[in-house]
Amino acid sequence: MTDPSTQALSPLGVLPPPGVNCVHLPLQVSPQDLARHAVGLANARGGTILVGVVAVGDSPAAQGDAGELHPLMITHAIFELSGGRLTVNVQHHRVPGGRRVLAVFVPQAPYVLAAPDGAVIAWDGQNLVPVAGADAEPVAAQDYTAVVPPDASLADLDPAEVARLRNLGRRVEAANLPDLDFLRELGLIVHSGGALRPTLAAILLAGTPAALKAHVPQAEVCFYYHQTPDVEFQFREDLLRPIPSLLTRLQELIQARNRFTPVQVGLFRIEVWDQDEAVYREALLNALTHREYTLRDAVQVHLYPDRLEIMNPGGLPGGITPGNILRHQPKRRNPLLAEVLSRLGLVERAGVGVDKMYGLMLRHGKEPPEFTSYADAVTLALHSPGFDAEFVRFVARKQEEMQTLSLDMLIVLSLLAREGEATRATLARALQLPEDRTPRLLRGMEQHGLIARTGVGRGIAYELSAEVQVALGQRRPAGQDASPAVVRESVSPEAAAPRAWREPATSEAQGPSLAEVRAVALALARERGRVRNVDLRETCRLSTQQAWRVLRRLVLDGQLVKTGTGTRDAAYELAARR
Repeated sequence: MTDPSTQALSPLGVLPPPGVNCVHLPLQVSPQDLARHAVGLANARGGTILVGVVAVGDSPAAQGDAGELHPLMITHAIFELSGGRLTVNVQHHRVPGGRRVLAVFVPQAPYVLAAPDGAVIAWDGQNLVPVAGADAEPVAAQDYTAVVPPDASLADLDPAEVARLRNLGRRVEAANLPDLDFLRELGLIVHSGGALRPTLAAILLAGTPAALKAHVPQAEVCFYYHQTPDVEFQFREDLLRPIPSLLTRLQELIQARNRFTPVQVGLFRIEVWDQDEAVYREALLNALTHREYTLRDAVQVHLYPDRLEIMNPGGLPGGITPGNILRHQPKRRNPLLAEVLSRLGLVERAGVGVDKMYGLMLRHGKEPPEFTSYADAVTLALHSPGFDAEFVRFVARKQEEMQTLSLDMLIVLSLLAREGEATRATLARALQLPEDRTPRLLRGMEQHGLIARTGVGRGIAYELSAEVQVALGQRRPAGQDASPAVVRESVSPEAAAPRAWREPATSEAQGPSLAEVRAVALALARERGRVRNVDLRETCRLSTQQAWRVLRRLVLDGQLVKTGTGTRDAAYELAARR
C-alpha cells in the first residue's frame, strides 16, 4: 500500500544544476561531509544541497532512494556539527521516475561559521575553498525573506490571509488585481523552477499553518503576562501565524489588560493608556519586520504592570546602537518584507518608526522607549510606571500655540521636567547629538520661553523656564500666597482607571534640587533602614513618577538596592548594608 505522506510531497520539477547556489551530493555522503558543505554554502550566499541526485551515466538503481534518510535526523546532525549555529530546512522531493532526493535548504550565515573540523570554508560554485583574513566576511547580505524555498508552492498560501493583505492594501493600485497578479506585483511570488512559487516573505505574511511550521517555525511569538514585576508569569500564549493575524492577536492580548486615564484639556479629553496602542503596534511591527529570521529563537513579548518588553532575535543592524538609533540612517534587515509592509501602509519606510514611538510617549508624559542591545538580540522596554498629567496638558496647549513642538524639543522638555536641570552634555546624550550641535536648538527654546540657563562658565546648566514650571505645577506664580498649595496631578498605574489622584507640589517656591532629593532619599534609607516611594514623596513633595525616577537612578548607580515589587510594596535599602 502506498504511503499517503509520500503522495502529498510536492514535486521539485527540473532539478537546478550544480553551481553557486546549488550543491549536488551522492546518497552515500557522510554526515560530516554534508555539514561541511552546508557550512560552506552558508558562508557564501546560501542555497540548496541536493542529496541523492543521479549523476550522468549512473542508473537510478545505483543511487538508491533518499527516502531512507529522515529530514529531522539531517537537520539535527547539521545543527550539532555546526556547533548549534546553523539551522537548515530539509524536505524530501520526488523526481520524475518516482525516486526521491533530499533537498537541504541552507540560509546565508549572518556571520562566518566554522566547519566541524574547525576549518573556515566557503562554496565557490565548484569546490569548498578556505576563507581567511580579510576574505573571512560574508558576501553582501542576502535578503532572507526574498528566498524561495525549493519545495514551496502556491498551496502554501492561505486565501483568507491573502484577502486580509488585500484589505490592508486598499490604497495600493495592485489591490484591484487578481490574487496572483496582486502577489506578484508586491514581489511575494516569483517564477522559480518553472512555476510560480512564494518567497519566505509571502509565507510570513499569508502562509498556511503547515507552511509556517515547515519553512519558518522561528517566526513564532511568545506572549507572557506578569501580574507583578517579577519574572514569574501567570499566562502564556505561543503564536505562529501570518504577521497581520499575529499583530491582531497581540493587540487583543495587550488591550484586554490595558487601562486608560482621561486628561481634560479645555473642551477636549486626551486618553492616556498604560500602553498606547499606536506605540506598541509600531514596536511589534518593527520587531516582526526587522528580526533576524535565520536565528532559531522566537520573539518574546512580556507584559508587566509597569512596562511592556519586546525581546527580538538578532542585534541591531550594523552601526546602529541604543545611543544613536534616533539619528542613524535606517537599515532594513529584511528589505522585501519591509517594502511590502510599507506599501501596505503598516510600517514606516523612511525609518521614522522609532521617532514616532518617542514622540507619542513623551507627549503623554512618559519616559522614552528604552533599547538594550546584545550581540544576538535586542530588547525594547516601554515603561509605564505612571505619567505626568500636567505635562500632557502643557504639551497639548503649547502645540496649539506654536503649531508644532519638534521631537528634539519634547526630549529636552521631558528630561528637564523629570530631572529638574541638566547640563548641555546631558541634553546632548538624550538628543543623541554631538554636544556642538545642541546650541541652536537650546537657544531657540530659550527664545520661545521654554527653558532658561542657570550658572556660569563650566557650571552652565538648563532648567525649565519659570513660566513652564508654573504651568507644570512645579512653581507658584510670582506673588501668589503660599496657601492654598498648588495642586500637581500625577497618575500612577495603581490609580483605578479612569480616575486620577492628586498630590501637592513642593511648598517651597523653588523646590528641592535633584541633588537634594537624592541626599534625602539616602538619608531616609540610612535612618529608617529603608526608604519607600511614599516616604520620598511626602518628604520632598514629589509626584509618584518623580520619586520613582530618583530611586531608580540611585539603584542604577549602585547606592540603593530594591526589595519587594510594585510602587506600594517596593522598598529601597542602602547597598552597603547588604
